[in-house]
Amino acid sequence: MYTFSNRLKIGSIILMALGLLGMGVGFISAPSTVEEAQSMVASHGDDHGGDAHSEVASHTDSAHAGDDHGTDHGEHLLHQLQNRPWSALYVAAFFFFMIALGVLAFYAIQRAAQAGWSPMLFRVMEGITAYIVPGGIILFVFFILSVMHFNHIFPWMDAEVVANDELLLGKKGYLNVSFFLIRAAIFLGGWILYREVSRRLSIAQDNADDYSNFKKNFRWSAGFLVFYLVTESIMSWDWIMSVDPHWFSTLFGWYVFASMIVSGITVISMIAIYLKSKGYLPDVNDSHIHDLAKYMFGFSIFWTYLWFGQFMLIWYANIPEEVTYFVTRIEDFKLPFFGMLALNFIFPVLVLMNSDYKRVNWFVIMTGLVILVGHYLDVFNMITPATVGDQWYIGLPEIGAFLFFAGLFIFWVFRALTKAPLQPTRNPFIEESRQFHY
Repeated sequence: MYTFSNRLKIGSIILMALGLLGMGVGFISAPSTVEEAQSMVASHGDDHGGDAHSEVASHTDSAHAGDDHGTDHGEHLLHQLQNRPWSALYVAAFFFFMIALGVLAFYAIQRAAQAGWSPMLFRVMEGITAYIVPGGIILFVFFILSVMHFNHIFPWMDAEVVANDELLLGKKGYLNVSFFLIRAAIFLGGWILYREVSRRLSIAQDNADDYSNFKKNFRWSAGFLVFYLVTESIMSWDWIMSVDPHWFSTLFGWYVFASMIVSGITVISMIAIYLKSKGYLPDVNDSHIHDLAKYMFGFSIFWTYLWFGQFMLIWYANIPEEVTYFVTRIEDFKLPFFGMLALNFIFPVLVLMNSDYKRVNWFVIMTGLVILVGHYLDVFNMITPATVGDQWYIGLPEIGAFLFFAGLFIFWVFRALTKAPLQPTRNPFIEESRQFHY
C-alpha cells in the first residue's frame, strides 16, 4: 500500500497556499474603472508588447474625449484586464482537469481493448482520474460564476452583446446559459459516474472468486467510450471554442482530444516512474515505460497533424471570419504560439524518436515536463487571446493559478493512490502485464 509522504503532502499544500496568494493579488489588483485600466496599460506598455501596448494606450487616451467609440473601447479594455485573473484561473483549472479526463479515456481504452501490457498501471490511472471530481466541481462553479457575470470570459452570456450581434442571435438556441449548464452537468456527471463505478469494480475484482467484476468493467468501459467521444467534442465547443463565439473549426474537438490524451499519458508515465523509484511498483519495468513513451511520441505527432490541418486549411482559404483566429495569435502571442509548437512537436520528435531513450527514466521525466509545459501553453493560446486580448503578460495571476491547481492535483492524486494496493491481484491479464518484456 502506498503511503503519502509528509514531504510530498506539505509540498503540495505549500503550492496551493502560494497559488491562492498569487491569485488573490491578481483579483485585488484588477482595475475597476476605465481610468484604472488605461493607467495599467500605460504602465505595462514597455514590459510587454511595446509598440502595441503604447498604441492601445494612446488610442484610448485620445478617444476618451467623450465619443461613443472611445467609451466602448475603454470598456472593452477594462473587461480584458478584469478577465485576466479569471482567464488565468480558467486556463489552469481546465488544464489539470483535462489531464485527468485524458487519463480516464486512456484507461477506458485499455479496459475495452483488454490490453495485456497495462494492468500494472491501472491503479496509477485510477489515482489520477480521482481528480475529475474536485476538478469538475471547480469548473462547474466557475461556469455558474460566469453566468452570474462575475467575469466576461464567455461574451455570449451577456444579453446586451447578443442583442446587438446577429451571429450570436442565430446561435442563441444552442449558446444560452440554461442549456450550457445542463450540458456541463451531463458531461461531468457521466464522466464522474464511470470513474467511480469502474474504480469500485476494479477494487472489488481483487477479492473476487470469479471474473464477473472484470467483465462488468469491460462493458462499462466500452459504453463510456461512446459517451466520451460525443461529449468530449461538445465540451470543447462549449468550454473553449465559445470564448470566441464568432469563430469555429470542425477539427477542434479532435484537436483538444489530442492535447488531452498526450498530457494524460505523460502524467501516467511520470507518476509511474516516481512510484517505481520509491519501490511501490516493483513489477513495472522499462518495457512499460517504453510503451508509455511511445504513446507520448505518437500522440505528439497526432497533435501536430491536427494543428497543421486546422491551421493550413484556415490560412489557405483566407476567409476573414476564420483566419482572424490565427492572425491574433501570431501578431499578439508570438512567444507562446511558436513556443508551443517547438515544445509540443519539435522537442518530443527529436528526443523520443530513438527507441533506447524511451527506456531511460530520467529522460522520459525530462521530456514529460517539456510536453506538459507545451500543452499548458496550448490551453493558454486557446483561451487567453479571446478573453484578454493583447493585454496579456505572465504575472502573479498566471503563476498563482498554475501553482494552486498543480498543488491541488498532486495532493488529490497521491491521496487517492493511498486508498488501494498499487498492483491489482485478480485481473486476468495481470501475469501477462507482470511478464511484459520485448
